[in-house]
Amino acid sequence: MQHIELMAPAGNFESLQAALDNGADSIYFGVEQLNMRARASINFTLDDLLEISRRCKEKNVRTYLTLNTIIYDHDLTIVKTLIKQAKDADITAVIAMDQSVIATAREVGMEVHISTQINITNIETVKFYALFADTMVLSRELSLRQVKSITEQIEKDQIKGPSGKLVEIEIFGHGALCMAVSGKCYMSLHSQNSSANRGACKQNCRKKYTVIDQETGFEMELDNEYIMSPKDLCTIDFLDQVANAGIKVLKIEGRGRAPEYVAKVIKCYRDAIDSIADETYDKDKVISWMQELEKVYNRGFWNGYYLGQKLGEWSNGSGSHASQKKVYIGKGMHFYPKVNIGEFKIEAYNIALGDTILVTGPTTGAQEMEVKEMMVNDERLEKGTKGDSVTIPLEFRIRPSDKLYKIVENRVEA
Repeated sequence: MQHIELMAPAGNFESLQAALDNGADSIYFGVEQLNMRARASINFTLDDLLEISRRCKEKNVRTYLTLNTIIYDHDLTIVKTLIKQAKDADITAVIAMDQSVIATAREVGMEVHISTQINITNIETVKFYALFADTMVLSRELSLRQVKSITEQIEKDQIKGPSGKLVEIEIFGHGALCMAVSGKCYMSLHSQNSSANRGACKQNCRKKYTVIDQETGFEMELDNEYIMSPKDLCTIDFLDQVANAGIKVLKIEGRGRAPEYVAKVIKCYRDAIDSIADETYDKDKVISWMQELEKVYNRGFWNGYYLGQKLGEWSNGSGSHASQKKVYIGKGMHFYPKVNIGEFKIEAYNIALGDTILVTGPTTGAQEMEVKEMMVNDERLEKGTKGDSVTIPLEFRIRPSDKLYKIVENRVEA
């Protein structure tokens, strides 16, 4: 079985570290404007490029800068600046859709990956973009049969990118799907003058709608009012079939998601990819992974179009259907390295033995654990409340900037 690269999203340093800690092979991220999540998450700045590169190099993880929006003339100077600084920081590649970005990256000798925004659906388009790029994301609307046909044709025709190596095919494996073909949606621009293709989607499709015949005034009866909000893609229960389609990169969507989402999803898919490689992938493991994935942000799951389904499946409510949620309870104060003890200040609610806690921070990432013992104001107690100082044995280091959460059950409307 060939190696499949697991690509993780990173909207900030917390998510970046969470991805690194849980087995990502590569990271993709945006810097300020000109990426498809420009307004949807806390983006990195140009000053962060060196630190991103440093952290990822330490773990031998590849880094991809997303520059995959529509580009106008007034953006060209910014594009050149971003690509030059990415090159200077030794970022691995640029994810692009516009020819100006592709050309600028090639001029400075940066590797190019073709974005899903191009909507590649056939082998001739692959041959064309092989003139510029080594890796390409296929359209999200293709079936695995169509994907496999393309990967087999690449092998047969020996289609190679600028590096001289065979073109690598990448597909989305998990995360949010858009109602529009490969995400090229114009609803937000039309209704609120805020372009999804410039990273400023207003998420119109996630709202409730009624359908009325304008000629008669008749309102159609709908089983689900969220008629444009797809469920999230999940491929972990047929990942063996995905691997057999000959893909080289599995991409996880979620640059706007919290670090615990990145940690949980990357860990599950890391385990699944490794299980396929060592031939231990089975139904029981899939059930366990699905239960874990349901704990973090999701709109319900479906298989996408990979297994031949022609019509989408729609979420039956707004927001997340996650079985768990986090509640902020305090912040990190001090770490005692000789005894591996973390001190926290409780600022809201309470903490008790048996609770599952989550600690997040720019360097800490997202660390989840059960509280098995603790001291409250230097006394061995079972519960701490607002205002208390709590110390807990930890298997990881915390920092004063870290936030402490408690994981609780999330009741979702059916």
